[in-house]
Amino acid sequence: MMNLYVGRYHTHTHTHTHTHTHTEVCHAEAENSFIHTNNTEMCMAYFLLCVCVCVVVPKQDRNVYCEDWGEALTSKSSLVICVVNLQDSTVGVLQGIPTELSPGQALWAPGSQSVFFVGWYHEPFRLGLKFCSNRRLDNRFGFFSSFLSFHHLFFHFLNPLFSPGTTDFSKVYGSWKLLTVQRDLLVVCCSGPSTPPTLRVGFLPSAGAAVTWWTLQQPDMTFDFHWAAVDVRPSPEEDNTQYPGLDFGAILVKPSHPLHDARIPLVVFIHGGPHSQFPAEWNCTTAGLAELGFAVLMVNYRGSTGFGQHSILSLIGQIGSQDVKDVQRAVLTALQSDATLDPERVAVIGGSHGGFLSCHLVGQYPEFYRACAARNPVINAATLLGTSDIVDCVGFQYSYDKIPTAEALAAMLEKSPITHAAQIKAPVLLMLGGRDRRVSPHQGLELYRALKSRASPVRVLWFPEDGHSLSRVDTQADCFLNTALWLSQHL
Repeated sequence: MMNLYVGRYHTHTHTHTHTHTHTEVCHAEAENSFIHTNNTEMCMAYFLLCVCVCVVVPKQDRNVYCEDWGEALTSKSSLVICVVNLQDSTVGVLQGIPTELSPGQALWAPGSQSVFFVGWYHEPFRLGLKFCSNRRLDNRFGFFSSFLSFHHLFFHFLNPLFSPGTTDFSKVYGSWKLLTVQRDLLVVCCSGPSTPPTLRVGFLPSAGAAVTWWTLQQPDMTFDFHWAAVDVRPSPEEDNTQYPGLDFGAILVKPSHPLHDARIPLVVFIHGGPHSQFPAEWNCTTAGLAELGFAVLMVNYRGSTGFGQHSILSLIGQIGSQDVKDVQRAVLTALQSDATLDPERVAVIGGSHGGFLSCHLVGQYPEFYRACAARNPVINAATLLGTSDIVDCVGFQYSYDKIPTAEALAAMLEKSPITHAAQIKAPVLLMLGGRDRRVSPHQGLELYRALKSRASPVRVLWFPEDGHSLSRVDTQADCFLNTALWLSQHL
């Protein structure tokens, strides 16, 4: 649960120099004189910082369990907002925040005398925040969307200012992201599936005119890929009766000039979330595979963001069935519409929920897929319930005090890939983070043992220092290289 609060500075704010520790942030006593400044350029001299408070624990309590905020925030239990003075290197701790909250996502209010921030409740217990900052609101304090920053909201209203005649929005750049607004100056990051990110600036024009854009930095190189959006419509049997008529989409990226004369092998790439998406933007994995001669189909199944609220709601209670069928429908649509793709050489890759779907697909369609590579996949939702830092997102109607029933656990098991493990024929590569708090690495090991016991080809890569995202640079390189080799070997 989170609230939107407004905090004002107080004169008795603790300060310290930038060389002090987080513990000293809490205990240093000094007068904070810069709070009273009325300088209109205050934000130029000060910036906001959310830091973890190091609490001194009495010796007799050193073994008492301390909650934290889960994946990628291990040992982060209580947070404070600091104001950093860039002129004299002092740091002030914002006072007046309720002790039952951890603050984050702080923004200056107009006038630079107040701060807006989101507060997450500590009670009854902490839930994982990474990628899940949109927890339920207390309506007494209004609404704040963690999916969109204020800049993104502003950008939405600028869309009518774009003119196809003055931009190459649809030709080269599939994605525009607003990075910042300074008065009438806009700074955006543009990219596409074949074009790495580039910075562009524009100025707000007079009423009725379009924005003129200047490129600050051209990408070092572009790639000769062909990419296109694929519109997908579920069959009548696959339509959601509660939310009917929902279409979805995919993005197909392939080399413009295949390495060989034969048809192009297809890699189906599935995003996690499940409420996430593949925009038409630069993706290193997709680009790397396309450069190696693979076609890549990035699927935005029903439940992905960007397709309306009904699409999001349609997936609730339908994981393991609707999303699996959607991906398969997208693959069949792509194969039917593009004769250059090889239907005999299809593989599937994905992470988290994308790994969940990847393992479902090779189990439910064992004759169709030739290989699978999954990063930190959910394999058994029933056993995930007791280990994930986001137990409210595991698969049943959640409340803090709810005890799962045998019927609920059975339903979760039924929706899980492990129930199809005996049918899997495709070689499976599993990449697991030893410090994953979101999806325990033992989820992947559960599938590993099921396949190993049946002499099915399976390989596990174990990254002991990595978490759910497998985001360390060396880990990302290792995962991509092994995935590419796995696909090349088995396609």
